[in-house]
Amino acid sequence: RIAIAQINLTVGDIEGNVRKIADYIQKAKSFGADMAIFPELAISGYPPEDLLHKERFIDDNVAALKKLAKGVDDIVVIAGFADKRGNDIYNSAAVIQKGQTKWTYDKMLLPNYGVFDERRYFKPGREASVFKLGDITFGVNICEDIWHKNGPTKAQAEAGASFVININASPYYAGKTREREDIVK
Repeated sequence: RIAIAQINLTVGDIEGNVRKIADYIQKAKSFGADMAIFPELAISGYPPEDLLHKERFIDDNVAALKKLAKGVDDIVVIAGFADKRGNDIYNSAAVIQKGQTKWTYDKMLLPNYGVFDERRYFKPGREASVFKLGDITFGVNICEDIWHKNGPTKAQAEAGASFVININASPYYAGKTREREDIVK
């Protein structure tokens, strides 16, 4: 059973966002869910934009993810956060289980049109990984990654993913659901 937590998070309110995520993890568990999925950049709020230029903001968001992970036990949680390795910042998804982040996925396709300015802040990921939990192989990717026919979703399916979880936080517009369904087909 998969719980999809399509919740409102606040840009910059890392502590408040983590409290809300923890509450929804408990709700998902009360419904017997095996997995709880949260939006893109759930820890930091979306879009964090220039807050990403503050090193402490990144550090606080990573520390909050680690703290959240410690409270995750018998459910798998997928949540978005801003990751930093060296001087590079990534729009990432954490796959959390049994008190720790087991895997991370870095968004590969960064939009830079309309309201999106992600190339200004993030480096693109380079690997369309698949993950294994028991006998299940699945992919995780982020927003724009699913909008391209030859993008990470296709690579993950070809690598054996029986399903792909795409987390996002992009704005809604009329017809978007149908457009997304057509691409995924």
